[in-house]
Amino acid sequence: MLTEKHHAKHAMLRKRSPLIICGAFVFVAWNVILFFVLMRRPSAQGALDTPDETSNTGDGAGGGQFGNIMNEVMRVANAFEAELESQKKILLQIQSHWSVWENKGAVTAAKPKLPDEHSAPAVIAILVIACNRVTVKRCLDKLIEHRPSAELYPIVVSQDCGHAETSDVIASYGSQLTHIKQPDLSDIAVPSQHKKFQGYYKISRHYRWALNQVFNTFSYSAVVVVEDDLEVATDFFEYFRALHPILKSDPTLWCVSAWNDNGREGFVDPGKASLLYRTDFFPGLGWMLTKDLWAELEPKWPASFWDDWMRLPDQRRDRSCIRPEISRTLTFGRKGVSLGQFYDKYLRFIKLNTEFVPFTKTDLSYLEKKKYDESFEKEVYSALVVTVEDLQSGKLSGSGPFWVQYSSPDSFKTLARNLGVMDDLKSGVPRAGYRVASELTNYHKACKWIQRFCVKVLRVREHLQWRREEEISRRR
Repeated sequence: MLTEKHHAKHAMLRKRSPLIICGAFVFVAWNVILFFVLMRRPSAQGALDTPDETSNTGDGAGGGQFGNIMNEVMRVANAFEAELESQKKILLQIQSHWSVWENKGAVTAAKPKLPDEHSAPAVIAILVIACNRVTVKRCLDKLIEHRPSAELYPIVVSQDCGHAETSDVIASYGSQLTHIKQPDLSDIAVPSQHKKFQGYYKISRHYRWALNQVFNTFSYSAVVVVEDDLEVATDFFEYFRALHPILKSDPTLWCVSAWNDNGREGFVDPGKASLLYRTDFFPGLGWMLTKDLWAELEPKWPASFWDDWMRLPDQRRDRSCIRPEISRTLTFGRKGVSLGQFYDKYLRFIKLNTEFVPFTKTDLSYLEKKKYDESFEKEVYSALVVTVEDLQSGKLSGSGPFWVQYSSPDSFKTLARNLGVMDDLKSGVPRAGYRVASELTNYHKACKWIQRFCVKVLRVREHLQWRREEEISRRR
């Protein structure tokens, strides 16, 4: 708008400028002509210079007449001279204003007020939670290897436990990362029945302190939390970069995870590395949250078991996370506070993605809740309903998807064990589950199910073949 007004004004001045110049030229020329006319009257000037000679002629009246003419001519000349000086000043003012107008036009043309189409990319910090594992080196090596920019992805390693050898490993990376240490290493007073869970209390305390540091001390607006026993995939940073604006803009989402709880070999489609899902189950193990979410969670952060606390309805509030078909993180930490729970049976078989997917150049609009739910319902309700026996018999043709129904926590556990997927439920939601309707009756007990859900089994033949090979290996 401002540019259009300027162009209009500029055009009007250009139209008027010839008239201004022409008028100024005529006026100056007229004054010059008058000046030369007055200068080329020597007889008159001579008469003015020799009044005695004129008086000797005896014509006294003539002498007085010439004196009057002289006075009038001088008055007119002085007036012309004053007017000429005035016009000179006007011309100088016109020239000055014209230069200003020309400069303004040049400045406007050089710096038009256009909208900023390319805003600076957001900084996404990587928070590594460390304790007493020197193998954090494997985690940090992969993060630094695949990190495309140290400025856009600053790595902050927060260390608990005070383990000197681990501290030395972290310090060896120098300026490639920021090393902070949890100052409170004291034991925590816990209920007598929870003494064996002291480690979980310390982990929760450490998480709270570390997240406060990255959000409130370092003032980052988005953070990806990575445990010290995770290895990241080649497109780990690309994945979170593409999903960051979606997480910020979609109120039905509250996290983005790099982990698929059931993403083991034979359970994922290797040809669909770019496929992403919405899930009602908080996956963790490489997950992104925003500063706004932390401001919501921090005041009520739990004393222990923070990950299960995140899966409670009061925290989730009907929001979902994004998770991939093929995991972008891999855990190599068998030993830890959990004493290897699930590791030997599930976690060590998780497939880590090896194909770089350009997520930032991919259309991810299908993840919008309305679009996703429509597609989800269509795929589920058009799937063939089968039983576990049908799957195990190997008589089904095609690769699915198939719909296996269950109606209670017990029936789900039986089904999950037969299929080889994780069989635990958190607040009535199975791992990787979506749109599971449940009514929570007790935190540590089963839930009362009010709606059936489905488990989509993809790549059935590969899955059953893997189970047979596993059984043969176990017998040997």
